[in-house]
Amino acid sequence: MCSGEESKVPLFSGSYEGASFFELLTHDFPHLLPFQHLGQVPQLATGELRLSAAVPFATTVLALRCADGVVMAGDRQATEGFEISSRRIEKVYKADDYSLIAMAGAAGPCLEMIKLFQVEMEHYHKIEGETLALDGKANKLAQMVKQNLPAAFSGLVVIPIFAGYDLHRQQGRIFKYDVTGGRYEELQFYATGSGGKEARSTLKKFFKAELPREAALALALEALVDAADVDVGTSGPDLIRGIYPVVKIVTRAGVTDVAEDEIRPLSERLIAALQG
Repeated sequence: MCSGEESKVPLFSGSYEGASFFELLTHDFPHLLPFQHLGQVPQLATGELRLSAAVPFATTVLALRCADGVVMAGDRQATEGFEISSRRIEKVYKADDYSLIAMAGAAGPCLEMIKLFQVEMEHYHKIEGETLALDGKANKLAQMVKQNLPAAFSGLVVIPIFAGYDLHRQQGRIFKYDVTGGRYEELQFYATGSGGKEARSTLKKFFKAELPREAALALALEALVDAADVDVGTSGPDLIRGIYPVVKIVTRAGVTDVAEDEIRPLSERLIAALQG
């Protein structure tokens, strides 16, 4: 070329030129948004089948700060009305190298939002060559939750917990959301879902600042067990089937999956203590 400069070939045919994949879809390809069709779900009249009885719902998830960062955990059960639709669903996911996301609510929309959020983080990094700041990530997720509001009015609610390690502040941070996309930071812990209230009660009673890793893991498991004891939609560790909560930790070193080999003995000790 005469100018000696390389021409920039657009990645997509639309007019949007920013670094947000979510805004790209919203601006140029709205029909591809995963929540678009959900807003067309009709309101159910009295006496008709409730969505909660026809759609799998993911239940209890939680997050708590520890000495090194944030522990995030979720039980493995999904329900359809009064029936168990899955005993092995995963509700806690790695969002990117320094953040985690957990979802409670209608399982299908939850998983769609998680996948879109993961792509959003990866797309931004590829376009900008750097990772989005933690507050920016939290704000992006708030936009997605707000986009799901029409579906939420039809019963397909999606309520996430977002947590990450803030490389600028050198600490773990936790964010909660409401159904309208409101974003709020929690300084110690949070739990949501059908067993969220019971889990928060346990966390409130036993949480301490700067908890070491094993103590934080044990507290997360205890909160899920207490939630399962009261809430029919939540399951604790299933020692007979060998099904244990999904637990992940985010620290300055990044995201780590807590292996089942580490969760199993903690669960066994917890259940044994409860049995007296």
